[in-house]
Amino acid sequence: MSTPSSPSTPSTSGKLCTEKPLCTERPVDIETPVYTEDVALNVVTWDSPDDPDKPTNWSPLFRWTLIVLVSTVTFVAGLSSSIFAPGVPSMMSEFNSSNSTLATLSVSIFVLGLATGPLLFAPLSELYGRLGVQHIGNFGFLVFTIACALATSLDMLIGFRLVQGIFAAVPLTNGGAIIADTVRQEERGFALAMLTMGLLAGPVVGPVAGGFMNAALGWRWAFWLSAILLAPCCIVSLLVWRESYPPVLLARKAERLRAETGNPLLRSEYDTELAPAEHFKRAVKRTCKMLVFSPVVLATSLHMGLVYAYFYLLITTLASVFEETYHFGASIVGLSFLGLGVGYVVGQVFFAWLSDRIVRRRAKNGVMLPEDRMFLAFWSGFLVPVAFFWYGWSAQARVHWIVPIIGPGFMGAGASVLFMSIQVYLIDAYTIYAASALGATLVARSVMAALLPLAAPAMYARLGMGWGNSLLAFLAMLCIPIPWVLMRWGEAMRGWNPTRLATL
Repeated sequence: MSTPSSPSTPSTSGKLCTEKPLCTERPVDIETPVYTEDVALNVVTWDSPDDPDKPTNWSPLFRWTLIVLVSTVTFVAGLSSSIFAPGVPSMMSEFNSSNSTLATLSVSIFVLGLATGPLLFAPLSELYGRLGVQHIGNFGFLVFTIACALATSLDMLIGFRLVQGIFAAVPLTNGGAIIADTVRQEERGFALAMLTMGLLAGPVVGPVAGGFMNAALGWRWAFWLSAILLAPCCIVSLLVWRESYPPVLLARKAERLRAETGNPLLRSEYDTELAPAEHFKRAVKRTCKMLVFSPVVLATSLHMGLVYAYFYLLITTLASVFEETYHFGASIVGLSFLGLGVGYVVGQVFFAWLSDRIVRRRAKNGVMLPEDRMFLAFWSGFLVPVAFFWYGWSAQARVHWIVPIIGPGFMGAGASVLFMSIQVYLIDAYTIYAASALGATLVARSVMAALLPLAAPAMYARLGMGWGNSLLAFLAMLCIPIPWVLMRWGEAMRGWNPTRLATL
């Protein structure tokens, strides 16, 4: 091999290094390629900000196809959490049980599964990428949804519901991470509105559909419907999904360039010397540490967790209130959730329209801070206590049924804006570690949502509808300042930049 006529500089494309000052000091055999050991010159990254392989530069049609798919599965996950609720009395009768705790647990155990799943799937997503994890979640969710429909005992059903919830956690954890991968910061508000639509619309639509379905077809069809909706999503995802996690894509690029150039020193900017098992342990610890030691993640998790728990408390108690107080029949009792649903849709539209506009307007010198997402979260927090004061005292006074239906509408609007604001804030703040941040909040809120509804019957029996819901309203008022504190000091409180997170 002849020496090149002009010196060449090593780069991420893997060119040979023949310029003496950049090479090692050992004698150079002109027949053997010698590469610079300068780490910076062997880092593989995107070719340019407009690199077509970069997920944010993929075609809008393809990026939105992925977002719509994961949003649809998220909707089915939300639907599955509550569509079964109206059929619980029929199920308990079939299995000859009168245990009210087990009846409530058969619904809420799904949410406990949502709390467990992120501890496994968020680290896997950050180690092996989104593609395989998404397929495992989709098909696991489908298999155990069918298993619930075929359960032959109450214990079997509760066990299957738990595992169903574990797999259903994948789109909730992975969805926000996929948006972080593929959507630019100034557009993420609208994308999150699409994703969160399923998270909250599903639990509201579920009891409405479940009430009519239970009366006409029986409780098992609540699971068969979820399976019918899931199956096409699994098939389409299997055909069209592509890996979107930048560290995985750049690792593959580095591997290809090493093979093409023969330069063994080329490495992705995200490469680590850790073995996969050690990397996985670190990713699991990262999710837990972010929840415990990051004041930002802890505060947002508690705020979201309380509101999410309230959401499921309403879902598990509204039907009984309207059956006992307003004598709604089994087939129409699901209509009592319409106020919650309408409020949710209003909040969804409001957030999708305003969030990105506010962030762009508040940007200073073109820099958009994640904390700007908290502006809407702060004002939406006032709607939650209003909802519980309204609902509790109107139901206590037994006024016309439309009044206590309207009250939870404020809860739906406030919860939807709050959830979306916090999630897009965490995505903006933690980018490639968004799965860990979202997983941490999902663990906290799912545990709270699984446990709080279990205390609702005793609370209402002791305090009544008025003071019981007022207690919930007072607790919600304590959380109102959290978004304001993050707007003011969140940037300093974060302090967990990606470099530091990689070493946790």
